[in-house]
Amino acid sequence: MMRLLALVAALCVAPIAAVAQSAASDLISLEDRNATEGWEAVGRLDIGFGGFCTATLIRERLVLTAAHCVYGDDGEVLPTSAFTFQAALRNGRAEATRKIVRIVPHPAFEPQGEIITNEAISNDIAVLELAQAIRLTSVQPFSIAARPRRGDEVAIVSYGRGRSEAPSLQETCTILGRNAGTLVMNCDIEKGSSGAPVFRIDRGRASIVSVVSASAIESPVPISYGTSLQGPLRVLLAEFAARGPARPGGEQRLISIGERNNTGAKFIRPNN
Repeated sequence: MMRLLALVAALCVAPIAAVAQSAASDLISLEDRNATEGWEAVGRLDIGFGGFCTATLIRERLVLTAAHCVYGDDGEVLPTSAFTFQAALRNGRAEATRKIVRIVPHPAFEPQGEIITNEAISNDIAVLELAQAIRLTSVQPFSIAARPRRGDEVAIVSYGRGRSEAPSLQETCTILGRNAGTLVMNCDIEKGSSGAPVFRIDRGRASIVSVVSASAIESPVPISYGTSLQGPLRVLLAEFAARGPARPGGEQRLISIGERNNTGAKFIRPNN
């Protein structure tokens, strides 16, 4: 397996009270209803006592995020009670707020390895089932598009360090390359952007081509990494469907310790 860079960090955020103001200058803050129109299915995924990632509605009861967002320090999937999805959260108000009843990370994702590899990032996705479907005309699930090519322009909507109370839009960044299921981008992202959707916009319609996984932490220019989504997501949704309905009062997790493969990925945890 190949190292992506010597220093790469995942993008979950520490407790909100401890974060600093983002210095990113090319992000558009989506702080009011007019600004968020069309992006309402992107939300903040709150984790435990102040941590968060970004997640996106892809079906009425399913949100998509990064797999490393759902694990604790012990390498185990966190309980469903630790998570809340807030669609289009802006300054304390959300279009919809839902608890989680099931967590399904990709079966090939390894949460406790020593390095981040192409294989680890290419499998760094999870779907979470909402306790109640979101059926609002203002919050429409996004579709999944074919993987982009090198040189394609994409957009990202995310929450992040210093901008946790409203989503931000980076309208244009570029796919720099693809490598073994990983997309390399020059998108400018912050902690909290883990799980953020990467969009291709065609004729005014946005669809998801990737999920933000990690970024270079010592680079003269912004470098970020995401999954090449279609193949891994098909595997994940097939496994999700095979599990059947979530058990009332309980939770179903896709993998156990004995089922993990040896990718060697290591990520900063959401509650660190």
